[in-house]
Amino acid sequence: MDLRELRYFESTYELESISAAAKHCFVSQPSISAAIQNLEHYLGEALFVRHTRGVTPTDAGHRLYPLSKQLTGQARSIKQIFQQKAAIQPFRLGVVPALGASRMSHLIKEIIDSVDGLELTLVDAEKLNCEARIISSNMVKPGEIFKPFWRDEFLMALPPGHPLSYQSELSFEDLDGLNFILRSPSLVTRTLMRIMEPRGIKMNIRARIKTVEYAVELVAAGVGAAIVPNHPSFYNTKQVPLLKIKGMQFDRVIGLGYSAEAEMDKALESVINVCEVNRSESFEKINGEKITP
Repeated sequence: MDLRELRYFESTYELESISAAAKHCFVSQPSISAAIQNLEHYLGEALFVRHTRGVTPTDAGHRLYPLSKQLTGQARSIKQIFQQKAAIQPFRLGVVPALGASRMSHLIKEIIDSVDGLELTLVDAEKLNCEARIISSNMVKPGEIFKPFWRDEFLMALPPGHPLSYQSELSFEDLDGLNFILRSPSLVTRTLMRIMEPRGIKMNIRARIKTVEYAVELVAAGVGAAIVPNHPSFYNTKQVPLLKIKGMQFDRVIGLGYSAEAEMDKALESVINVCEVNRSESFEKINGEKITP
């Protein structure tokens, strides 16, 4: 049994996708498929059920996963014992708020794991004294290279059971007098308010907050509606209806920005590679933050 094949199996199990596992492991999809087939032949049982949208672990896959993690973990421990301690490599990464704690935690862990001895410090993305920044496209500065890898669509989140939640979409008239949670700073929210003003439409602001996670909690509690990104990392088990506003499209493009004059050392190269690997499969290149009335 090959440890590399076990690591490929673990990535496929965790991501429930052969293509995503291939990106995560920096190998081709056939390499992942071959590793899984070898394990299935060795064990005499299927580990995954293949379908058009990914894979689902079988009972055998569920049994193998904790055993595999134990073996690969022990192998890493042995290697670390006999390796010299890597020199500390400080790296300051600017991060824009409201990207989702779950999604960002996964990305940050991959960045840290990609470089031995990396000492990562997260700072406000508005600060320019950092090696790289994870920012929205409208924040790119002159002389900065921008590599987009996520695209978020913003929708109106409504409290569960709200009368408007049973509609297929919202009109501007539906928003008049709607209890609303204002998140600031938010370019999307400011733009919506600016468009509604000449129409004489005014929502009833019930709370002012900063984070998307807090906004989702308040929506789920029935306080009011909020404009939030349509990404599962923000919701966990919260079941809140998400509706489009008729005639409007709110998009935010997130990417990695760094100076065109930056020295391409191992740390920066690894951060770029991790962001490329995590590039959304449904991502479409858009120049700038697209907000179309």
